Order: sequence, then structure tokens, then C-alpha cells
Amino acid sequence: MELPQMSELMGVSLLLGLLALMATAAVARGWLRAEEETSGRPAGQKANGFPLDKSSRSKKQKQQQHIRKEKPQQHNFTHRLLAAALKSHSGNISCMDFSSNGKYLATCADDRTVRIWSTKDFLQREHRSMRANVELDHATLVRFSPDCRAFIVWLANGDTLRVFKMTKREDGGYTFTATPEDFPKKHKAPVINIGIADTGKFIMTASSDTTVLIWNLKGRVLSTINTNQMNNAHAAISPCSRFVASCGFTPDVKVWEVCFGKKGDFQEVVRAFELKGHSAAVHFFAFSNDSRRMASVSKDGTWKLWDTDVEYKQQQDPYLLRTGRFEEASTIPCRLALSPDAQVLALASGSSIHLYNTRRGEKEECFEQVHGECITDLSFDITGRLLASCGDRAVRLFHNSPGHRAVVEEMQSLLKRTSNESTRRRLQQQLTQAQEALKSLGALKK
Repeated sequence: MELPQMSELMGVSLLLGLLALMATAAVARGWLRAEEETSGRPAGQKANGFPLDKSSRSKKQKQQQHIRKEKPQQHNFTHRLLAAALKSHSGNISCMDFSSNGKYLATCADDRTVRIWSTKDFLQREHRSMRANVELDHATLVRFSPDCRAFIVWLANGDTLRVFKMTKREDGGYTFTATPEDFPKKHKAPVINIGIADTGKFIMTASSDTTVLIWNLKGRVLSTINTNQMNNAHAAISPCSRFVASCGFTPDVKVWEVCFGKKGDFQEVVRAFELKGHSAAVHFFAFSNDSRRMASVSKDGTWKLWDTDVEYKQQQDPYLLRTGRFEEASTIPCRLALSPDAQVLALASGSSIHLYNTRRGEKEECFEQVHGECITDLSFDITGRLLASCGDRAVRLFHNSPGHRAVVEEMQSLLKRTSNESTRRRLQQQLTQAQEALKSLGALKK
């Protein structure tokens, strides 16, 4: 009698289990149907049709949360001569340019923006800037127009020039509008620098092969220069707008004159002069504000200061004024900036900056690890009182203490040779101002 009872109990249990499985399946089917209706696709399936693995989904969510939490940290730098740090870009800054009227600084970064900073805010706590967006691209180089009503940029992906016009609003701000058409593509190698002549007569672009192009403002090529230097490391327009110069693999700096007629019509580009004296490739060069001095730095481990105020049409060569040692240049590429009065030379290697007095050839200041990346641009403002550098997401501005010392030395020397009372008063006033500036910076040498 026990066996039949056992079989009946087992049958009931199996029946109950089957009913429970059927109920569970029905609930699951309803849940899946609801998921499909809300998401528009079967649950557990990606938008591209592939099944979504639960473990990978949870890993991705954790990674995204991790990325959101860990923002890239800003490089910290402090120094007694640091005047300010401009921090509004979210990407690394590649280039900057001071306007000719001294009111603005333009910076461009890989965050697809160009920022225009007010120089009068540099020594204030708040640093205001205006943003211009670069649509579907980013700028690697930026230059103001001479009238400060426009700026040009070189597009990283478009490989061409774009012009932005600046229109002043009633509230004092600016509206930035890109012109309808970019310049035509002409370069076959990456562009290393651009410039606009202060006369407004031409634009220069230089690429890393041996090509320098001279354009008119409407985007037509006026002349093509073959530098014959194996490759171009740097090229620039002189502040006087007469000359275009380049350096590269060869141990010299070549200078051309861009000639225009009396009516402003372009005529030709002719060879002017060369800076000869280095024994290896030239990394970089710069002009003084009056174009009468040039400085160069070479792979031979030296920097040189030149007098270029010569009658080159009479076959007169530039004069070498000073040679200084800079060993870092022999191992890594360097940049330089020459103060407007040619009294101070700033050399950048890696993320460090070195300041030299050009009259004595001595190093006076050194700023180590200024940026989190290699320095990409270096420039004095038009007054020569501040030196700006960029390399990460910030622009750092330094007081030019060697420049003030140079003024002190020059004024003291002139006072010894001057007997005119009114001239002595003027020189003494300039001497006192420079000494007070050094004292306020804690840089006055006893």
C-alpha cells in the first residue's frame, strides 16, 4: 500500500513543479515584451544588434564614472617672478599672439576655441577672455591683423587659413565671424608658422618642407619661396614688414625682401642677406621690434645676437654682436623670444625658460618646469615688461626683471657721459623707475 501512495505524491509534486515553471516563463515573457516596447529593441541587445554582455556593461559604466571623476589635473607652478596664469582653455595651447595695439592676447588650443584676453587684466585677480569657436576643427596657429579687427588661424584638419572678423558689440564685447570661404589649400607639408605684415599688404605661411608662400589678403598666392634648406624649422615676417626670414637644416638664417611698388602693388621677392656664423642647424630666430636686431639659436649649442641694420644692397653683411652658450640646444629643439629693445633673450627648451642679458651674454633667470608639456610658444608683450609662455592648458606671464636691470645699466652708463641737465633729469627718472620696479619684484641686486 505504501508504493502506490508514494507514486501519487511524486506525481502531484511533478505537476506542481511544472505549473511553477510555466508561471515563471510567462512572467519572464511579459517582462521581455515590456522591455522591447520601451527600448524599441529586444532586451539584452545593443543598438547595433549585438548581444550586450552584462559584465562588460557594468565595466563600461564603472569606467565612465571613473573618467568623469578623474579630470586631468592642471600643472602647478610658482615663482617670485610669476605675474599671472591664464586658465580658461580646456585643451593644450599651441600658439599665442599679442595685438599691435597692446590691448589683447590671442590664444588657440585643441579645444576648438580661440580666446582673446584683455592685457589690462593680467595683473588683476580676474582674467577676462572672449571665446571664438572654430567649427568642426581646431586652430594650431593664430595671428592678429594689424588693425586688430580680425585674426587668422591655421586649421589643423583643414590644412588651410581661416579669417575671423571681430565686430564690437554695444556691451563692449566682440562677435567673431568666420569669412564664408577659407584660403585654398597649397601646402604639401605641415605648416609651422603664419604671419601678417604690419602694413597689411601680405600674409606669409611656411611649411616644414622648404616652402614659404606669400599671399595677398584675398587668398591669392603672390610668390612661392624655396628656401633650399632641406627643411624649414621656423619662418617669420619682420616687424617692419620688409622682410621674410627662414631657418632650418642649414647653419644659417636666410632673409628675403618682399617688394611692393609706390601704388602698393606687389612686385617681387628678392634675396636680402643671411646670418652666417653657426656651425649646425638653426632651431629658431627672432627680430627686435625695430627689425634692426636679430637673435638665433642653433644645434651647435650657441645663441647669437646680430646687427641687421645694414645696406644689404651694397653687399654689406650683418654684424655679429654677441655669442652665448646654451648647451640644451645641442640635444633638443629650442625656441627663443627677443625683447622689443633687444636687451633680453628668452630661450625655451622642453618645459624650462632661460633669460639672458644680451649686452653681457650672461644668464640672469631660469624657470624650471613651467608647464606640464613642452613649451609651444614664447613671446614678450609690446612693452617688454612681461614674458608669456604656453605649453599646457595655461598661459604663464613673467615679470621681465632682466629687462629692468638692463635699463638700470644703460641709464647709469649714459648718466656718466651726459652733462646736459635736462637730459640727466630724464635719465635719472628712468633709472629710478627701473630700480623701483626691481625692488617691488624683490629682484634688486645689492
